[in-house]
Amino acid sequence: MTTLFLTVGLPGAGKTTRARQLAEEHSALRLTPDEWMIPLFGEPEADGKRDVLEGRLLWLGLEALRVGTDVVLDFGCWSRDERSAIRWLTESVGASCHLVYVPVNHETQRARIAHRRSTTPDQTFPMSEADLLRWRALFEEPDAAELDGHEIGGPPPGWSDWLEWAADRWPSFK
Repeated sequence: MTTLFLTVGLPGAGKTTRARQLAEEHSALRLTPDEWMIPLFGEPEADGKRDVLEGRLLWLGLEALRVGTDVVLDFGCWSRDERSAIRWLTESVGASCHLVYVPVNHETQRARIAHRRSTTPDQTFPMSEADLLRWRALFEEPDAAELDGHEIGGPPPGWSDWLEWAADRWPSFK
């Protein structure tokens, strides 16, 4: 059975480093939106284009799983709904999903981001202290049940299933 490894965490946590390790260990395809955004659009968000890019990378990841290739999806996935949708979609193609949570405290996060900015400014983007605090407040830390792969609940009210939710969240997914 193929596996999708989904990195979860805030910027500066070490998700991409861990994603690289997982890709090497499992001979997996690694999909990291941050490595595509700046080369394609010159900025990390680019007026909603990140959601479009993530949708295509998610689609590509599911196709790779279907043909027998393990995948590392280096998205961050701050919301439980995003993680649930990806877990459901992964299972729908007959693969397993393993969440890889990479926690980081605020001081370490700031130091890593400052280091990245000073050593590889063309490969990253500015993040203010206000950004870091706002993102930390938005982040929904996975609990033990989610990390252990327990049953995926239904989509939020108003959505018939996770496929419909995902197609709305990532416009280019379907």
